[in-house]
Amino acid sequence: MSASAPEIPTLFLDPTDQAPALARDFLSVHFGEWGSADDFMARLVVCELVTNAWRHGEGKIILRVFRDSRPDLAVIEVWDQGNGLPVVGQEDVEATSGRGLLLVAQVVHSWGTRPITEGGKIVWAKCAL
Repeated sequence: MSASAPEIPTLFLDPTDQAPALARDFLSVHFGEWGSADDFMARLVVCELVTNAWRHGEGKIILRVFRDSRPDLAVIEVWDQGNGLPVVGQEDVEATSGRGLLLVAQVVHSWGTRPITEGGKIVWAKCAL
């Protein structure tokens, strides 16, 4: 009998203004199950990534949250069908938006993007548990 890999927690979201809050709640549940005492930064990160997918991506949003191979990290993946890849903008103290990925880059262990063969992209971040 072979052991199967554990199922990765996945949430399918409609691209609406409700998506970021649903994503934060989903992440909090799983961080709690993993014994994390503080999910504040991870909730900030998932909110930013899901908000970007809702505002700048296309189609349904898929959120996956799972443990990294390092026991002190979790991986957050946000998928959408839009082809444009996110870019960290220059810091602009006059801007009223556009700072989210700059903030994410400062508070995560690492992050990046990768295109999906079928179209779209995954934006991922590794956060402390």
